[in-house]
Amino acid sequence: MPRKLNRTRRLPGFGLTLGFTIFYLTIVVLVPILALLMKSLTMGWDEFLATMTNPRVLVSIRLTFGAALIASLANLLFGSIAAWSLVRYRFPGSTILDGLVDLPFAMPTAVSGIALMALFGPNGPIGSALLPWGIKTAISPLGIIIAMIFIGFPFVVRTLQPAIEDLDLEMEQAAASLGATRFQTFTRVIVPSLLPAAITGFTLSFARSLGEYGSVVFIAGNLPMKTEIASFLISARIDENDIAGASAIAMVLLVSTLAILMIIQGIQWITGRRTGRVGG
Repeated sequence: MPRKLNRTRRLPGFGLTLGFTIFYLTIVVLVPILALLMKSLTMGWDEFLATMTNPRVLVSIRLTFGAALIASLANLLFGSIAAWSLVRYRFPGSTILDGLVDLPFAMPTAVSGIALMALFGPNGPIGSALLPWGIKTAISPLGIIIAMIFIGFPFVVRTLQPAIEDLDLEMEQAAASLGATRFQTFTRVIVPSLLPAAITGFTLSFARSLGEYGSVVFIAGNLPMKTEIASFLISARIDENDIAGASAIAMVLLVSTLAILMIIQGIQWITGRRTGRVGG
């Protein structure tokens, strides 16, 4: 009796590739995280609490998370507009503009920081023009937000572009034929379809902003209790040979970031299921 073909059989090489993937992720991702955890555990609980409740640490963490949130929301708004324009419209220079979106990816972060300081610093064309209005763009929280917007913008655009390209134009035309206004079509047809991608772009921008150092350090000025971000404070603790303290701050930052990522991923999963259910 002939044997039935196993249609669920995996492709050849699955075991080898899966093993390599797990090994690679373990070496590159898990081992450094575990090393950071073990180093932070060398501190006693009282010492850990004293480190994390230090006013300088609390201010730097609050500033980092607040600036990253504002920058990511700004990127979500303007990145969505940019992605929509690049996908839906054809205009002279659109290819060049699309390529410029990736510029923050290609530029070294230190170069980005110097460029932003030259532009928004007290002697820069934009910074000097805004100073008479009482707007200080360098060595201020606003400068930190500007740097985080710069480095996080491509994440939103590149995440939303494929989703916009995959939008079903027939659904938009059907909504219009049924009497829906452009605003109703946008809020009831387009936004639900793009929401999972928008949340992903926001998350990536937020996570990137939290860990940014090079492009922020120059324009921030790194004034303790004023413009000092968490990543610079970690570097300062290492320079002071306080490795355990630096590891503790880094660990809290890492755990907070992972928690936010998991929450947002859960929201994205729920939103994606609801969107799929509506679409079906």
